[in-house]
Order: sequence, then C-alpha cells, then structure tokens
Amino acid sequence: MSQTDPLTADLERLLTAARAARERAYAPYSRFLVGAAVLDDQGRVHAGCNVENAAYPQGVCAEAGALSAMVLAGSTHVRALVVVGAGPAWVTPCGGCRQKLREFAAPDTPVIVANEVEVQARFTLAQLLPQSFGPEHLERA
Repeated sequence: MSQTDPLTADLERLLTAARAARERAYAPYSRFLVGAAVLDDQGRVHAGCNVENAAYPQGVCAEAGALSAMVLAGSTHVRALVVVGAGPAWVTPCGGCRQKLREFAAPDTPVIVANEVEVQARFTLAQLLPQSFGPEHLERA
C-alpha cells in the first residue's frame, strides 16, 4: 500500500489484531482458523475469531465476532476490515458475513485479505457483494 493510502497507518494494527485473533480461534472440527479485525469510525480496532460448534451451522465467523465487538464498544460504522486465514488460498468473508458487513460498512469500504505473513488481496465491499441490499433500502421517505 502506498503512503497516500488512508489505511497505511492502520493496516499494521489491523493485521496484528486479526492474526492474534486467528491464534485464539476455536476450530476443533475443521481446524480452519480465521481471524478478523475491523477499524471503526473512531479509529479503534475490534477483533474476532471463528468459533465452531459440534452442530456446524451454529458456529460464528471471525467477521461476525469482530462486528459484535465493535457494536459492544459503541460503534456502528466500519472503515476497513482485515480477514486472516492460513496458506496461499484467499480467505474472504462468506456470503453471510458480507451481508453482515454491509449493515455497518459502505460499498467502498476496503476488505483486505491476508495470511500469516502477507497481504494477499484487497477488495471493496461492493466488489464482494455487488448490487447489495442495505439499511438505506428500509428507510422511509
């Protein structure tokens, strides 16, 4: 990322938080550890990890955990998200988490995908969730 990128100053904090969260993930069934971190509108970083359950559909994604931590801290606006998985394959947010992010993030919000050692890709939320449905669709005139 270039020095003119507005996330340059915050990217390392996001990566560190997401990588640390990944290490705390509870994934005894899949062994697929994921960490996420969101940057809120106050410049604070909130992290989450995936938490599995023996009843597979009852697990929680890392992104959902990070969003919950952000809301608990009193914020409802995501300025950026980092998701960290392992290895060379990109770990992007699942469809459900993309919609959860849309509740709190604008279409141009950066979504950064990384692994243990490097940033692998960068998207906007609109690229991951085109033609999305968001809170403004429910606002009354």
